Amino acid sequence: MQLKLKILFLFTAILIAGTTQAQRIKATASLDSANILIGDQVKLFLEIDHPKDVNVQFPAVPDTINSLIEVISRSGVDTFELDDEKLMKQIQAYTITSFDSGSYRITPYWFKIDVDGTIDSIPSNGVTLNVYTMEIDTTKGPTDIKMPYDAPLTLKEVTPYILGVILIGAIIFFLLYSIKRKKNNKPIFARPAKPKEPAHIIALRELDRIKTEKVWQQGKTKQYYSELTDTLREYIEDRFGIRAMEQTTDETVESFRRQKGLVSDKNFANLTQLLQTADLVKFAKYQPLPDDDNLSLVNAYFFVNDTKTEEQKKAEEKADDDENVEEVEIK
Repeated sequence: MQLKLKILFLFTAILIAGTTQAQRIKATASLDSANILIGDQVKLFLEIDHPKDVNVQFPAVPDTINSLIEVISRSGVDTFELDDEKLMKQIQAYTITSFDSGSYRITPYWFKIDVDGTIDSIPSNGVTLNVYTMEIDTTKGPTDIKMPYDAPLTLKEVTPYILGVILIGAIIFFLLYSIKRKKNNKPIFARPAKPKEPAHIIALRELDRIKTEKVWQQGKTKQYYSELTDTLREYIEDRFGIRAMEQTTDETVESFRRQKGLVSDKNFANLTQLLQTADLVKFAKYQPLPDDDNLSLVNAYFFVNDTKTEEQKKAEEKADDDENVEEVEIK
């Protein structure tokens, strides 16, 4: 009789210990959101609280749940100690999604536990996932798709186009310029023309040449007077605008007489004497005296030097003054 009581007492103690241990083990399933749109992702958490001396094996979750919920990824099992030093928490997370609308029940998952060599299982709770589609307002009918907004252009973006337009414009201008130059029988690239020398510089240089050659002393009196009057006529045409190269002596003299004030009376008399003497030599075979030849050259020099423009006279006077300035040493 006592033996039976001892066995019954031992069995009751073991049963009470197992019941107490089981009460301290809790499995839970949860979603971070129970409502999603088609294609959205949500976290499914499986967790279990148990004593440290209990071994737990997590359930195997397939890649597809209920054939409509897909498991995209899964984490490892994370372990945490609870406030009670004898208890601990283990959690595993799964990223899931669904591409069909509806309400889907995820059934409980069973955790396998080992309590002091006794193998048992404990279930989690079940959860429900609601998958919704986008609501469409059928009262408005179809609407146009909004076009993307244009971003403002930057200088860096338009610079290549600006340079391209400038280059094309330059090429077109060069082609038209080349065609025009060829039509006028001119070279495409021409050196810039030298500035024209003042009329009195050209005339004085030519008079110096005539003076140096002294052709009248060689019996070439006609050539001498022809060169002398041609030099003066070119000077008159360039300086005063009188077409002396195409006029006779009388016409040239008359042009000066009509435009009083162009030259002084003395210059007018010297010019008249020189042109008339030259006509006598060239057309009447007049043989002037040597003094007359020298006088004609002197009158030509005097006429050119005395009829220069006032600006030219001042410029030459300033140049002469600069050349005559003496350097003074400051002690």
